[in-house]
Amino acid sequence: MEYTEIMVRYGELSTKGKNRKSFIDRLHGNVAKVLKDYPDLRMQPHRDRLHIKLNGVDAKPVMEKLKNVFGIQTFSLSVKVSRDFEDVKKKAVEMMHEAYKPGMSFKVGTKRADKTYELDTNQINLQLGDAICEAFPGIDVEMKRPDIKISVEVRQDGIYLSYLTVKGAGGLPVGTAGKAMLMLSGGIDSPVAGYLAMKRGVDIEMVHFFSPPYTSEQALNKAKELTSKLTAFGGNIKFIEVPFAEIQETIKSSVPEGYLMTIQRRFMLRLTDMIREKEHGLAIFNGEAVGQVASQTLESMAAINDVTTTPILRPVATMDKTEIIRLAEKIDTFNLSIQPFEDCCTVFAPPSPKTRPSIEKTRHFESVLDIDGLIQRAMDGIKITTIEHGDKFMESDQENISSLL
Repeated sequence: MEYTEIMVRYGELSTKGKNRKSFIDRLHGNVAKVLKDYPDLRMQPHRDRLHIKLNGVDAKPVMEKLKNVFGIQTFSLSVKVSRDFEDVKKKAVEMMHEAYKPGMSFKVGTKRADKTYELDTNQINLQLGDAICEAFPGIDVEMKRPDIKISVEVRQDGIYLSYLTVKGAGGLPVGTAGKAMLMLSGGIDSPVAGYLAMKRGVDIEMVHFFSPPYTSEQALNKAKELTSKLTAFGGNIKFIEVPFAEIQETIKSSVPEGYLMTIQRRFMLRLTDMIREKEHGLAIFNGEAVGQVASQTLESMAAINDVTTTPILRPVATMDKTEIIRLAEKIDTFNLSIQPFEDCCTVFAPPSPKTRPSIEKTRHFESVLDIDGLIQRAMDGIKITTIEHGDKFMESDQENISSLL
């Protein structure tokens, strides 16, 4: 059967009242960015559905991309039929031949957007059900949990039929919950934190610290590639590179070893907060999980957070590492995250960092540094790019593995 469109049903948008239109517009924009490689598609957003006209485009790869876009509850392949009800019955029976296997049950569900149509909802359900039962003698009708549901939508331009319903990613369209910065390392946790933030509609901008010559171009490209992976869930993401080598060298030469990590992270947080203000963000996200490493004890978090009053959100804070890894595998960032390219958090890591740093001592050790000057020079050196869905920055996994052997 040749399908003519994909019918997208919204997720939590049904609860958004007066904001509904802005949510739908945002979802439409996000879908358009994710499907930018298919220029022949035509999208028609409506109050309760987003209709994607295929215009001859293969539906399978389009559906694979739609599965990831936040804000979509379900979607279905649909075929347009004329308003002649005999044509509708023939197409519904043809659709059942495609879907039916012995022992399956079915039901018909109708949504009559065009109230002027000659048959009402119950009449359509009954007459289509009778036609299917006549074509499939002995088939069971099941109203609560059918194996096959023939969905009918009556519109002014025709009648649309579908049966294959695919579950979407749920959540809220990215960008409907405001903007925030994500402190992106090259590890496993921060991309997962970004994914969870995006699921709740947050428009994240990546802040990545790099320290050439201590960190390589490959490490920077790895962070960009991780960002590209996350564009599958809501479209383009801004990537902000922050030079950090001078700050790390200065801290290493001036601060007791046990406090190196704490003070480095305080500088990272200051810089991220300044970028947030410049970019009109509302919060900062990171991938910290409580107690996982020395810098993630509650005492360390308190000492680091001391430099800002901006909300710091940690979506993976209470998750076990195995839970984070499972999510990383699900969103296809795990294999990339474990590639052994050094980032700035590891190249200057002290052998025995303080796990319970004192806020007072941290402030004292930091007071000898030219904080304002270091921060300003780092801010002057930032580079901002926009990463789009499908952008590539690294070789294939196999090529990377071969280069490391």
